[in-house]
Amino acid sequence: VFPAVPQINCDVKAGKIINPEFIVKCPAGCQDPKYHVYGTDVYASYSSVCGAAVHSGVLDNSGGKILVRKVAGQSGYKGSYSNGVQSLSLPRWRESFIVLESKPKKGVTYPSALTYSSSKSPAAQAGETTKVYQRPPIPGTTAQPVTLMQLLAVTVAVATPTTLPRPSPSAASTTSIPRPQPVGHRSQEMGQEMGNWAFRSPKVLLLFPGLVPKEELSTQSLEPVSLGDPNCKIDLSFLIDGSTSIGKRRFRIQKQLLADVAQALDIGPAGPLMGVVQYGDNPATHFNLKTHTNSRDLKKAIEKITQRGGLSNVGRAISFVTKNFFSKANGNRSGAPNVVVVMVDGWPTDKVEEASRLARESGINIFFITIEGAAENEKQYVVEPNFANKAVCRTNGFYSLHVQSWFGLHKTLQPLVKRVCDTDRLACSKTCLNSADIGFVIDGSSSVGTGNFRTVLQFVTNLTKEFEISDTDTRIGAVQYTYEQRLEFGFDKYSSKPDILNAIKRVGYWSGGTSTGAAINFALEQLFKKSKPNKRKLMILITDGRSYDDVRIPAMAAHLKGVITYAIGVAWAAQEELEVIATHPARDHSFFVDEFDNLYQYVPRIIQNICTEFNSQPRN
Repeated sequence: VFPAVPQINCDVKAGKIINPEFIVKCPAGCQDPKYHVYGTDVYASYSSVCGAAVHSGVLDNSGGKILVRKVAGQSGYKGSYSNGVQSLSLPRWRESFIVLESKPKKGVTYPSALTYSSSKSPAAQAGETTKVYQRPPIPGTTAQPVTLMQLLAVTVAVATPTTLPRPSPSAASTTSIPRPQPVGHRSQEMGQEMGNWAFRSPKVLLLFPGLVPKEELSTQSLEPVSLGDPNCKIDLSFLIDGSTSIGKRRFRIQKQLLADVAQALDIGPAGPLMGVVQYGDNPATHFNLKTHTNSRDLKKAIEKITQRGGLSNVGRAISFVTKNFFSKANGNRSGAPNVVVVMVDGWPTDKVEEASRLARESGINIFFITIEGAAENEKQYVVEPNFANKAVCRTNGFYSLHVQSWFGLHKTLQPLVKRVCDTDRLACSKTCLNSADIGFVIDGSSSVGTGNFRTVLQFVTNLTKEFEISDTDTRIGAVQYTYEQRLEFGFDKYSSKPDILNAIKRVGYWSGGTSTGAAINFALEQLFKKSKPNKRKLMILITDGRSYDDVRIPAMAAHLKGVITYAIGVAWAAQEELEVIATHPARDHSFFVDEFDNLYQYVPRIIQNICTEFNSQPRN
């Protein structure tokens, strides 16, 4: 009997598989440029196994079985365009592989399960089905598999003595679990409804009214829980001062402001979400964005916060929030601005400037509420004078609130709520990766050639992948030119990353002369004229030769229109011409590469320069 052939996904790299020789089955769709391949015929083990199989011609994009054999590392791998896949060059790699048709050799047994080098299980990597928990069917319904997460979600939801919003339509459609009811409300009906499956989970025994404390039952509100204010969809972290010097009474006043903010904001999954971090010597998260998703639960949780004590290390706390708080695992939503409100009694005991700069560059809007401040004879103890201005998102007063006394803290409630909800003014949500209109101007002249033109498109793809793409984030457009010019697609044509990457892949090679000056004018007229006023305008021009026409006047026109131009020259491009085209200083905006295969090496540097320039803008 022929042994089972293990299946792998398109993104599995050869280096992750320890077996020296193996037969695997690849799925369809591995021609996609997101699966990187390095080399030609002999591939670096950093490559996608299935992507390499398509590149080598052993498979087409519909997938199938292949034989993979590991061979020694090479001193260099040459990229090429073959069978719809653009492979990349690589200087050297520790291990290689070749791909052959899956003809098993006589007497050789190939593994029916692969050995992986990483901690991920082969099942997860190979796209095999992960185990799901099967619950016995409710009479009259079809049995549906329930994953552990769904089971926990329902258990927790039902066991919590509060009125609950309905489960989302997606959850409802995948399982036939009864909708949770408020505890103590129609409890008999609920008991019957749950009876079919409640006893199978020990936790669900908590559901029955007899086991719920009476006082919790009697205080149940039967009002539906709000989904939150959609006009204030922000992800908010409160950094509260738990230092010893603040004292218990002022700590209580601080908690009262938090509770008032929670009430005023109308917390919910469709509106603002809020988490709390307390700092002293070291910061600690009390709860993250997804722990409490309505104002009532949040206020109860705030009431239970106790003071930690210690110093007042605000800088350390801001660093902690930047690195840990705004993650997907903690409930961060990609479409919602990140906001941090820092409360400081007096002054911090460490420096905030550097930590705050990194936070701003990560897209976090920092607000400061400072209370009391240093008296004249205390100023010598202040570690960093004017610390709030060094930290906040902008120094125009919008992000800073100061009160002379803790007893005036309640006065900050209305202005604070109004400001954090004014998402149009949250300037630090704009980062170098989500706030540009980027126009690629691509040389399609005869000297480039078909293979190199594909390499240029791969370079454009690699740059594009680094940005956050949508109609409200970064937008991409492209122009190709020879003697003439054509608009491949404008800024408003595609609004998602997959659509943009597909459009780049579909650009056809034109062939002709090299009129770079006319191409710059065309891009200004056809692309950048339609740029949004709040976007940074970036032109990335790629050429392999000297222009037949004047580039000085068009380059000056681009500069006057506020377009920042990066000029990338390959092979026969003239260095001095690139410097004329590029925005000043030329050393940051013009790049020369001796051959097309080396273009990919410049992607990180170009992104870094775009971001450094963005982050050096004045903050007032």
